[in-house]
Amino acid sequence: MTPSRLLVLSFLLFSIGFYGVLARRHLVGLLLSLELMFNAGNLAAVAAAWSYGRASGFLLALFGIAVTVAEVALGLALFLLADRVRRTTTPDDLSLLRR
Repeated sequence: MTPSRLLVLSFLLFSIGFYGVLARRHLVGLLLSLELMFNAGNLAAVAAAWSYGRASGFLLALFGIAVTVAEVALGLALFLLADRVRRTTTPDDLSLLRR
């Protein structure tokens, strides 16, 4: 697979994730769509690194994976908090958690 095909695949994954962010009404679906967008960015970084023959894109992708793991932990904590306090996980109701 060539780097240009990987970039096209990355664009398609990012587009699907962006549509998911706009269309989802459930917090878990929203987080999964964000994960898809992050992974598309990682794939684009790896494709660019492969195209130029440098290791910086691979290191950027590794850093992106670490950020994604932190985002999952924070999103899961937010999901559990919303479920405990309001018994709902729709993103529209999360503004009610502010004091």
